[in-house]
Amino acid sequence: MSKIFLEDVKIYAYHGVLPEENIIGTYYILNLEIHTDLWKAAESDDLNDTISYADINDIILEEMKVKSKLLEHVAGRIISKINQNFPEVSYIKLKITKTAPPMQGEMKGASIELEKSFNPNN
Repeated sequence: MSKIFLEDVKIYAYHGVLPEENIIGTYYILNLEIHTDLWKAAESDDLNDTISYADINDIILEEMKVKSKLLEHVAGRIISKINQNFPEVSYIKLKITKTAPPMQGEMKGASIELEKSFNPNN
């Protein structure tokens, strides 16, 4: 099993059901796990034999710019876009945390996590 991780990606964005969330915005923390075969890259030392985590980060940044009411929707779009661009991926797990949800009480954040398996190269 080979995995790529992007950990604690911090992005300012404007998601939420409440109108003020779409105006004020807040920071989101994203954690991503991707399963794919990395052994060819391990032998070749060639970027063309792997998935560039910079390309994955670009997808995350672009999709986080699109305002959504639900974090589930944002996560679903990110997962779908990664799958479209990288059919060799067999599994994606994405956790998105809203660091300042508009709720009473002190908390580190409110999170959702989506996981999806794919049949690679099909």
